[in-house]
Amino acid sequence: MRVRAPELPSNQAWLNIDRPLSLQQLRGQVVILDFWTYCCINCLHVLPDLKYLEQKFQDQLTVIGIHSAKFDNEKEVENIRQAILRYDIEHPVLIDSGFGVWEQYAVRAWPTLIVIDPEGYIVSYVSGEGHRDDLEQIVEQLIHKHQGKGTFSAQNLSLLLEKQRQPLITPLAFPGKVLATTVGLFITDSGHHRLVISSLDGEVQHLIGTGQSGLMDGCFGEAQFSSPQGMAFDAKKQLLYLADTENHAIRQIDLQRQVVKTIAGTGKQNQNSQPFGGAGLTTELNSPWDVQLRGNSLFIAMAGAHQIWELQLEILTIATYAGRGAEACINGCLTKSAFAQPSGITTDGKELFIADSEVSSIRGINLAEQQVRTICGSGELFGFGDVDGSGAEVRLQHCLRVDYFQDYLWIADTYNNKIKRVDTCTGICETVLGGGTGDREDETKSFKFSEPSGLSGIDSFLFIADTNNHIIRRADINTWEVNIVNFPQLCAPDFCFP
Repeated sequence: MRVRAPELPSNQAWLNIDRPLSLQQLRGQVVILDFWTYCCINCLHVLPDLKYLEQKFQDQLTVIGIHSAKFDNEKEVENIRQAILRYDIEHPVLIDSGFGVWEQYAVRAWPTLIVIDPEGYIVSYVSGEGHRDDLEQIVEQLIHKHQGKGTFSAQNLSLLLEKQRQPLITPLAFPGKVLATTVGLFITDSGHHRLVISSLDGEVQHLIGTGQSGLMDGCFGEAQFSSPQGMAFDAKKQLLYLADTENHAIRQIDLQRQVVKTIAGTGKQNQNSQPFGGAGLTTELNSPWDVQLRGNSLFIAMAGAHQIWELQLEILTIATYAGRGAEACINGCLTKSAFAQPSGITTDGKELFIADSEVSSIRGINLAEQQVRTICGSGELFGFGDVDGSGAEVRLQHCLRVDYFQDYLWIADTYNNKIKRVDTCTGICETVLGGGTGDREDETKSFKFSEPSGLSGIDSFLFIADTNNHIIRRADINTWEVNIVNFPQLCAPDFCFP
């Protein structure tokens, strides 16, 4: 029996277009509904596939994102707008407040893709990622079939993209992570696909990358990255290691020679969720989000695989270190443990500490005993909130970074717009900074973060990547005074002139 696709609501917010869309007005087109939420790594992996299909079937296919939020923070229209800008989404997005559209279409998981034919009937329904080839074949068959029936009509929607309304012309764009060292600040200017090296006071020393998304080794001026995130620095060798997230690669930046090279990953996403490994340059990776150096090992928070990996730097071999690949919070031995989109990693030398974002928890891996534990947070996929306290009573909301500094763990509690501090022995967690709604203000006592995703401590200062505000903040942990770090020599790539 053919099932008519339920009509889309006209009384809810839409982005990337100046008016609501209806399936009735899209008759004659193939339509794909993408049910997503912007925290979800699997949803992010689908976006390049949708962009490919949109470009191939430019006036024959309409993609509509249906944003059905998991976290409370993701329900805010402005936060969804920022996600659209960050991930360069160019199709209309309906804000599915209250999961009404989700329920009408009987969706059960993120992401879910529903294909609607030119006559308005549902013809395909797939969940998860990795369906590009199948979707391409379905769309081609539907176009051919309905051209033959006379029920197909090409049309070109008039879009008003959020990036047209709000161009990314700020000096930094969605800075993902920041690393404070004795050499200076390393910043992943993720929205501009580049790295910034500056003094702790903001004097720019190097720009690494062309500012265009790509995967290119070479000198600082010709190298390319794609939404880079976490970093680790070997001060003795003057080498910076980088999680080049959307390139699914680990890069090495030689500060003395001023060259960039890939040391792990092929540029293609790995689809194997089982533990495995191999030579660094022939092994596909899956959205590495942060890195931590310990001796000759580089530990990697492999967000897309829900695992922790280890790259042995002397021989450049890479393999799963912990996590069986399931998206969950399971403690115990390395091979039986499970993580949920780990996005931050640090160490005190004895234990690795993980910001396990989808279970909103801080995890620990004892390096000697090779055992995994939960330090604070509920450990549940929907056990999020904003509660200080101890151990399992703590509630975080999609934490994306953790740093061991002055005998504490400092957490970027990203979706709560806060910085929190944890005692690793007692598991006691307390809020120390933030809690605003995300407005860009700079008064010392009333500043507000907007999805801070990175932090790093040095001396008595904590540097914070205030991601959606496109700035770096510096907090004095003795006085709690907070200031913006200014970069007077820095500008957006398209607005820099020799």
